[in-house]
Formats: sequence, structure tokens, C-alpha cells
Amino acid sequence: MKPLKLHLEDYLRLRRQLGYKMAEAECLLSSFVRFAEQNGAGYIRTKLALRWAVRPNIQRPQRAARLGMVRRFATYVSAHDARTEVPAQKLLPYRFSRRDPWPYTESEVLRLIQKAQQIAPADKIKGLTLGTLFGLLAITGMRVSEALALEREAVDWKQGLLTLRRTKGNKARLVPLHPSAAQALLRYAAIRDQVYPKPTHPDFFLWEGGDRLAYNTVNRWFLLVACQVGLRQPGDRRGPRIHDLRHYFAVRTLLNWYRAGADVEARLPELATYLGHVHARESYWYLSAVPELLQLATLRWERAGKGGK
Repeated sequence: MKPLKLHLEDYLRLRRQLGYKMAEAECLLSSFVRFAEQNGAGYIRTKLALRWAVRPNIQRPQRAARLGMVRRFATYVSAHDARTEVPAQKLLPYRFSRRDPWPYTESEVLRLIQKAQQIAPADKIKGLTLGTLFGLLAITGMRVSEALALEREAVDWKQGLLTLRRTKGNKARLVPLHPSAAQALLRYAAIRDQVYPKPTHPDFFLWEGGDRLAYNTVNRWFLLVACQVGLRQPGDRRGPRIHDLRHYFAVRTLLNWYRAGADVEARLPELATYLGHVHARESYWYLSAVPELLQLATLRWERAGKGGK
């Protein structure tokens, strides 16, 4: 029989051919295979998978995720090795609870951007980079990771288009820009190129010394700025997150459609495509996340029931 290590190589290769990145899965499943080898196991057993999933200092959500990864791997291996046991779905159940997004107002977003522009006044690039990044996230709904992976050559100034290549699910997409957003990016690019005329990285957004801008750096500064404008308290986990700027964009888009009398149900696939959602159902969550949207949707439904538009 083929060793688990070779099964894992085949499994990872297959999943990547289907478009999955598998970075985290490779790390965890490699750990599981080593654990199996250390315990003298030549095939996957449910008890073995459970022992690995619930090792010390592993929290409940992570336990469920770890076992889920082994379950999918075991399902693949079972087609090649009949001795394989696939852990049952009922083992280590955990239901993900999505945290409610922060309902940003336009005033709050503007305060965040303005305060971000004022950080580290002695540095020529930090405040400019952070403020421009926050503005781009709010006006396009891009994921933070997508904005940080954006490269200079991926900006089409003539057509006002961004080409996102490193996205969730490895699927590239185009993001059209409002003329005001394109102008803001052009101003940033001009100053960036003056400060770092010969950068060592192709990234659009640069940080101190011309280095890449890391997510942890962005999040740390975001939390500081959010505290400075009164949206968070130091050390308090409650309050807005940087990812909620994506929600802000989606909600504003839906509100504008409702107020303009558009057929929101028919246009949801457009929003899903723009946001990079795999399926339109992922965008339905935004409809239930804000009271005003629920009210507008209810009014539209009541009017339709009475013969109105």
C-alpha cells in the first residue's frame, strides 16, 4: 500500500489543480501524517485523527477545522486504500458564527481616512499609503489581502481598471474604478514614485524603506487610528474592523440600488462578481446585516404584493 505521505502529495496536487491554494492544509496535514508515522499508523483511523485534532492548546474551532481537513483527506485516500476510516461528520461539531459587521457611516469612514493620513508626519509615505489604502477599500469593497497584493502594472490608468490576480480561490477579476478613485490612486502613485523611484518590490502600496506593506502592519495601524477617532477603545475587541470597510461598500451599493428603484434581486450577481464571491448567495448576507436594508426590502415586497412596483 502507498504510504500516507505519498497520498498527501497526490491529494495536494489534485486540489491545487482545481484552484485551491492549500497552504494551510499542507502544513496541517503534513503534521497529521507525521503524527500518524510517529504512532506507527500506516492508514487513517478515526481514533488517530481525533487524537491529533484535540492535542493540547488547540481551541474548539481549530479542533473542528483540523478534523475537517483530515476528513476530506481521508475521503480521498479511501478510494485508494479500503482500510481508511473517514471520521463522521458528527464528531467535534462546531458551527461558525459570523461576527456582526460594524455599520460604518460615511462620516466615520472619512474620519478614519483623514486620521490615517496624519500618522507618522515625519515620514513621507506612511500616512499617504494608509489613507489611500483605506479609501480604496471603502470605495471598491476589495479584500485587504487583494489590495496589498495589487501590483503597479495591474493598474490601467486609461480605462480606470484594476486587475486582481492574487484573489481568494485563485480567480483573477477586474475592478472598475470611479474617476475620483482613479485620481486618488494616481496622486498616490506620483508621490510614491518620487519617494521610491527604484522600489525593490512590484507592489502598488509601499511602506517605510520601500518595503512591502504587511497585513499585520495595516491592522495594527487601523486599530490605533480607530481608537484615535473614538470608534474603538484600547484593548477592547469590540468595534469596527478593517474588513468591515468591505461591508460598508456592499451596503452602500445595495442602498443606492433600492433608493433608485432597481431590481436588487436581479442585480445581486453583479455585486457578487464585483466582490469576488463564488456564488451570489454569499452576497445575500449583506441584505440581512443592516436594518435600513431590511426595511427597504420589506417595503419593496409589500408594494409588490399590492400590485405596485
